[in-house]
Amino acid sequence: MIPVPTELAVLTVPAFKDNYLWIIHDGTHAAVVDPGDAEPILAALQANGLTLTAILLTHHHADHIGGVTRLLEHSNVPVFGPRNDGIAVVNHPVGEGDTVEVPGLALELAVLDVPGHTKGHIAYVREDASARWLFCGDTLFGGGCGRLFEGTPAQMMGSLAKLAALPDDTLVYCAHEYTLSNLRFAEALEPGNRALQLRIAHDSELRGTHLPTIPSTIAIEKATNPFLRTREPAIIGSLTAAGRLAPGADPVTVFAALREWKNVF
Repeated sequence: MIPVPTELAVLTVPAFKDNYLWIIHDGTHAAVVDPGDAEPILAALQANGLTLTAILLTHHHADHIGGVTRLLEHSNVPVFGPRNDGIAVVNHPVGEGDTVEVPGLALELAVLDVPGHTKGHIAYVREDASARWLFCGDTLFGGGCGRLFEGTPAQMMGSLAKLAALPDDTLVYCAHEYTLSNLRFAEALEPGNRALQLRIAHDSELRGTHLPTIPSTIAIEKATNPFLRTREPAIIGSLTAAGRLAPGADPVTVFAALREWKNVF
């Protein structure tokens, strides 16, 4: 295991309407995660005096890969990405069980397969106890999860369970600022959840001053995210009362009903 210096940091780069692009850096070198737009990345690199050394992709959607070609015009760097998601610019395909030694940085990232949003979606995990990080693309969101564009409810439920099994202090770097919308849905399902009420107040205050609600942590998500709480009686009761679930439904059916309701909430 390569020792990770404490000076490694993650820079938040807003893009489009609600995307977050992530720059991992040590003050000199930098790797970018899911650069859907090159321009804000190039501006952030210049402003912070950073040299791009790697690109990390989680899945094939345009708002995650759209800036790669332009970035490669500026810097000829390796592009890591899912081996089963059909991304032409990936020249270092990876999947579950692989480890990425990020060029230019003293950083190792473990790769997890997390299908559901897309069939080949992956996530990257920094496992160092000094600071655990998860870059999960559009699989797990603050208070929610991604839509099932290609995968099945069972796949997404399995992927989320894999992420929920990470250490509680793992910071969750997802790709969109959807948190308050997701938490409004969560509150409708579980109005008596005190941790959820506290999170809504805290994250509302952040957004009121235009600060990001991300990263959250795995512990926060397990306490407040309904897609990680599908066995909770209150959530099952809300789905049943709304006529979206029959009594005695199995967990995958509960998850599917939850995702379908969120789609139209």
